[in-house]
Amino acid sequence: MLVIPVLDLKGGQAVHALRGQRVHYKPVRGVLGDGEDVLGLATAYRDRLGCQTLYVADLDAIAGLPGHAALLRSLSATGLTLWVDAGVSTIDQAQALLELGIDKVIIGSETLGSPDQLVDLATHFPPTCFALSVDLMGGVLQAPPEFSTPNDLLKLVVAHNLESVILLDLAHVGAAAGPPLDLLVSLHKSFPGLSLYAGGGVRDRADLKALDQAGAAGALVATAFHQGVLSATDL
Repeated sequence: MLVIPVLDLKGGQAVHALRGQRVHYKPVRGVLGDGEDVLGLATAYRDRLGCQTLYVADLDAIAGLPGHAALLRSLSATGLTLWVDAGVSTIDQAQALLELGIDKVIIGSETLGSPDQLVDLATHFPPTCFALSVDLMGGVLQAPPEFSTPNDLLKLVVAHNLESVILLDLAHVGAAAGPPLDLLVSLHKSFPGLSLYAGGGVRDRADLKALDQAGAAGALVATAFHQGVLSATDL
């Protein structure tokens, strides 16, 4: 199972995400460094934890503000494999990210305008360029109204040959609430051919073990790293 550290970017800094309440996010303060030094945090993930893949959420871009293009390019230059959610819903937006050196563009269900946008992206680029993020808030799906359940989203993913899906409950992020394990177990049974990644609420080594045993392809982790609860030894 791949453990992927997370950086949430806002106003040029890495911030501590908490329960999806983005207006209240403050710069990271932790054992790996501070949020003002984004590149330092990224290289700490690489050098101190041994991680090779980094998930970045560009919260300004997701909110429709100017994003962190220059910073993303610098992060790409660290040699880390970058997965980036920047609120992409169009071909031009995806192309702009890929040209920065991003390895995998995250399509967040909360920022999709319609199923057609997902279809357009999936048919214009190789499927390996993308991962779909199934965004939830306290278990409630955040997506266009055409999608009633996560299963509806994943059916479209399978139909267009996408392979990677992130299950992200924003209400669990930074809150030590535990990952969306039950949902992952259910979807893994229904869609065994998909690579499912869990995001939000990973607390400790026991959560990682439970996700691994449930068939998760990976887990997104931030707070437990910054607090020193998870270390290179755990990975």
